[in-house]
Amino acid sequence: MVRLLVLGAHPDDAEFHAGGLIVRHARMGHAVRMVSVTDGSAGHHRLEPRELAQVRRREAEASAAVIGVEYHVWEFPDGGLLPTLELRDRIITEMRTYRPDLVLTHRTNDYHPDHRALGQAVQDASYLVTVPLIVPEVPFLRKPPVVASMVDLFRKPVPLEPHVVLDIEPELPTVIRMLACHRSQVFDFLPFNQEIELPAFRDQDEELAWLQNWYTSMTSQRADRFREALIEQLGAERGKEARYVEVYEISEYAEGADERRLRELFPAT
Repeated sequence: MVRLLVLGAHPDDAEFHAGGLIVRHARMGHAVRMVSVTDGSAGHHRLEPRELAQVRRREAEASAAVIGVEYHVWEFPDGGLLPTLELRDRIITEMRTYRPDLVLTHRTNDYHPDHRALGQAVQDASYLVTVPLIVPEVPFLRKPPVVASMVDLFRKPVPLEPHVVLDIEPELPTVIRMLACHRSQVFDFLPFNQEIELPAFRDQDEELAWLQNWYTSMTSQRADRFREALIEQLGAERGKEARYVEVYEISEYAEGADERRLRELFPAT
């Protein structure tokens, strides 16, 4: 059994960036735990922070229930995350107690300061999980897990290296159902933040159709950016046609993985 740990900065980050891989592992009977490191209390334009934190915790629980996995929401403040010793030690403790084979998180040059802070903290924790006198109350790991960065399209200071690409089209309907559970975001704050005018939905089917169009427009951008890697890894025919993809970069600060191990951790359809 593969043990997958997804450390996202906010509720919905895991599904948005890695939903296809999460669904795939869950369907294979593997252990999956999603974590929102912050409480999500800043991501709205009307709700006050305490109420919003409660709403987003319930939304995370609903999303996890779609595929029957764990979703934990930590208490670090949304919009105020820093790569502190407290955060690093919490991540070390999580890695040591959950003992994941694969950890997914953000890159250190993502657009959001919370994403960058979390990426840095995970990078710092990746070796220290093996050091007995760091967080000595929790038994240390003999070797770290494989750590991978979830996709972003930013180029500076360096673009993401597409070590692994996945065609997630078979998992797409389930990913959309999970994202739809985060109603305060996908049907409220994000349209407000991005100045998107929502249509008047007549039923849930229309909501899901709109959400799928919005989400797949972004996955198509990923496919266009990493088309060469898709062709190389999926073959010419499938690589040229793939539209709904996830892309991952393996961290050099944690455990390496050969091709056989990568196929276990990032299973193809």
